[in-house]
Amino acid sequence: MQAVVLAAGEGTRMRPLTYTKPKVMLPVANKPILHHTIENLVNAGIDEVVLVVGYREETIREYFGERFKGARIRYVRQAKQLGTAHALLSAEHLLEERFLMLNGDTIVFADEIKKLLDHDLAIAVKKVENPENYGVVEVEEGFVKKIIEKPDVPPTNLINAGIYVFTDEILKFVRETKLSVRGEYEITDPITAAVKRGLKFKAVEIEKWIDVGYPWDLLEANKILLSGIERRIEGEVEEGAVIKGNVVIGEGSVVMSGAYIVGPTIIGKNCKIGPNCYIRPYTSIGDNCHVGNAVEVKNSIIMRNSNAPHHNYVGDSIIGENCNLGAGTKIANLRLDEREISVAVKGKVVKTGRKKFGAVIGDNVKTGINVSINVGSMIGNNVFIAPGAVVDGYVEPNSVIF
Repeated sequence: MQAVVLAAGEGTRMRPLTYTKPKVMLPVANKPILHHTIENLVNAGIDEVVLVVGYREETIREYFGERFKGARIRYVRQAKQLGTAHALLSAEHLLEERFLMLNGDTIVFADEIKKLLDHDLAIAVKKVENPENYGVVEVEEGFVKKIIEKPDVPPTNLINAGIYVFTDEILKFVRETKLSVRGEYEITDPITAAVKRGLKFKAVEIEKWIDVGYPWDLLEANKILLSGIERRIEGEVEEGAVIKGNVVIGEGSVVMSGAYIVGPTIIGKNCKIGPNCYIRPYTSIGDNCHVGNAVEVKNSIIMRNSNAPHHNYVGDSIIGENCNLGAGTKIANLRLDEREISVAVKGKVVKTGRKKFGAVIGDNVKTGINVSINVGSMIGNNVFIAPGAVVDGYVEPNSVIF
């Protein structure tokens, strides 16, 4: 069975993290989102994956190669990201008679995929509390009747989860698709046309589905995936260190005396942890990182080659690759009035839905000593922050902050 995975977009809502890598390659539980997606596809019986790539495609090609987890990997380049229907048409010459199609930036689990594969034509649907933010699906006698994009008043709380089982018959409807009001060729339009002409898509309700739209969604995805890990210690743990619960410590890593680590937590390879630090649950630390003396990390993602070496606090935050926090740099994660935290995304203020949320820091950011980073700060890549500075709001890439 073949799967087509759409992985061409940048993910502008995920900036500053996507200035240097595509959204699908952002790590969750120390693996790219796309890694989890393909792994689950293979576990569901998929033996060939067609990746539709575009933005910074070299990072995807280098990571997955021609075979991954036993599946053949093939690539199609979507030069301009003109929508999901356009992406599928880009892969037309490689498609089998029947195939699965899904977005590369959502994580769905193998048992849910198998449920869809039981049907010739199917669309995954999921019950959510905020259907107005998605495409809403009307179902009649178990089959899809209509898909309505982000309605003001949703007729149901069932949304389109972006996972489809198609036959090649869908392609004639895709070729007839016109630009939507959003200026894209969207896959929901040919599905609607196909339904009107008699094709019947089974509405398959799924439960385990992780949608990653904004940076803070990475923290929720990280929490869900870490909840399923088992304890595995492959590195060295010195006497006097405490490891509690399900903690993974990668090969070549050293946990020094006085470190206190509570799972579920994952620490990559060749890391230096401690002495005398506190790593709290739902934390992912990538390869070649240093979390040092008098440092506390809580519910955060620290990507590879980054350091919080001394007297730092990192809470509910995402730190990119090759970053270094100077001594005494602290990231706040709670407003004084304890209200919901909002952030700046694409020039707009967006509510996170979280009372605790620290900062999102892009790649190659360096801070001096005693820097204070306020809640909801979004810091672009290649930023230098001088000693004693206070950072708040959105910081453009390649900036110097005094």
